[in-house]
Amino acid sequence: MSVLVRTDRLVTATAVVEHGWVLVEDGRVAAVGSGEAPRHDSVVEPTGTVLPGFVDLHAHGALGHDFASCTADEARTAVAHHAGRGTTAVVASVATGTPDATEAALRRLRPLVADGTLAGLHLEGPWLAPSRRGAHAADLLHAPTTAEVERFLDAGGGALRIVTLAPELPGASDAITRLADAGVVVAIGHTDADADTTRRAVDAGATLVTHLFNGMPPLHHRAPGPVGVALTDDRLTVELIVDGHHLDDTTVDLVLDGVGGRAVLVSDAMAATGCPDGEYRIAGSAVVVTDGVAMLADGSSLAGSTSTVADGVARLLARSGTPTTAQLVEAVTVSSANAARLLGLPGPLSVGSRADLVHIAPGTDSPRPLVVEASA
Repeated sequence: MSVLVRTDRLVTATAVVEHGWVLVEDGRVAAVGSGEAPRHDSVVEPTGTVLPGFVDLHAHGALGHDFASCTADEARTAVAHHAGRGTTAVVASVATGTPDATEAALRRLRPLVADGTLAGLHLEGPWLAPSRRGAHAADLLHAPTTAEVERFLDAGGGALRIVTLAPELPGASDAITRLADAGVVVAIGHTDADADTTRRAVDAGATLVTHLFNGMPPLHHRAPGPVGVALTDDRLTVELIVDGHHLDDTTVDLVLDGVGGRAVLVSDAMAATGCPDGEYRIAGSAVVVTDGVAMLADGSSLAGSTSTVADGVARLLARSGTPTTAQLVEAVTVSSANAARLLGLPGPLSVGSRADLVHIAPGTDSPRPLVVEASA
């Protein structure tokens, strides 16, 4: 299949291309340009703005399905929900469970990475700090051991791409080194670590911070903690949940102004995503969703989100009316390019990459997937 996509405005990770075009061959980008496009028998011409599909490093499920417990078919259904909102690469996050349940989830989801349904697996727990547990059940949390690290590496194989842990836990430093040596992205999260401990974790191989500001002590001028290190250490990529609940918009602007080149939008979407308000569970805890906001049943903490990366992109683009060129490029950087780089995927809209495209129609700020099909 060969199709030419021609649009008013094409956004890449480096520029906004007026009257841009993408030549798609067999689902992959064959060429990108501007101005006069090559003649082609099959042309798709969406008006408005076209940008690369989104990459979500941190999603727990959708449509009532939790990646930690659902079947493979249910996982495909959850992925399809995110894909229908422009997220074309999903890393399935497995929240805290018993060791047996965690191993089973890794083995059950591993084939979905092999066949391309998922971009990888993310283990969020059980190596988290009880004091910053959020929705993760305290009785399931513990420090990492060499045996358990090896058990989960074996269960996930090459599909295990990200592990979140608290670096202050006993054995965490050795776990970070082993995981990093195995090619796993180690993320600092759900932690009470001070700045020195956080820096040592980065020295040991940690390269990501899980949902910055959430699940960690706040930034203090005499105790910068993990937030201070995340904002100043260029070795770290930082996750942001831009749903209007996890972070104030001013905080988002502060982070993007300072480290936008290292930020990634994530959904942290839990099973209630795409579902009505009601009662759910995640990481061994009861959750109540009211007006789309997921909270622990006791009201003590947020419990993931019911949003998608597209919602975060729309929120970014709507913050100042008509988005500027810089804001459009920034949106692609934080929704696609930075996450792809962290996972070792081809850059968005690079020749040879998957032709995953998202369309924003004139007069709207809601991205939707662009279906590219050859005309008859």
